[in-house]
Amino acid sequence: MSEIKKFQVTFDCAEPERLARFWCEVLGYVVPPPPKGFATWDDFQQAQPPEERDSWFACTDPSGVGPRLYFQRVPEGKAVKNRVHLDVRVGTGLVGKERLTALEAECARLVPLGAVHVRTLYDGHDACIPMLDIEGNEFCVD
Repeated sequence: MSEIKKFQVTFDCAEPERLARFWCEVLGYVVPPPPKGFATWDDFQQAQPPEERDSWFACTDPSGVGPRLYFQRVPEGKAVKNRVHLDVRVGTGLVGKERLTALEAECARLVPLGAVHVRTLYDGHDACIPMLDIEGNEFCVD
């Protein structure tokens, strides 16, 4: 049997720290401590060459179970639909109206953070809410 590998999910983006902090709020993740030798992330950023400042940021699951999320600045903007997206799973085990209510509550929590509600998909049994993060990346509340 193959050994299970740890992985991180990497986002190409315009503003790494801003997007990382958004996803911290969405997922309950935290910003890890700054690199060794630096008291704060600001201290770390100021020590970098100007062209590298604010070029990346990361956040982690405080329980250590979920993958690290890494955000890297890229020069180009988002042009097409994501080929991979995150599903924020808040309705696991729920069906029908109970599931829809849980998903709608999570959607209502995320919109004030800057997320965009695209539409609600509901067939009377299953539900999913496609959304956009603060840089226009697709994700689903599911």
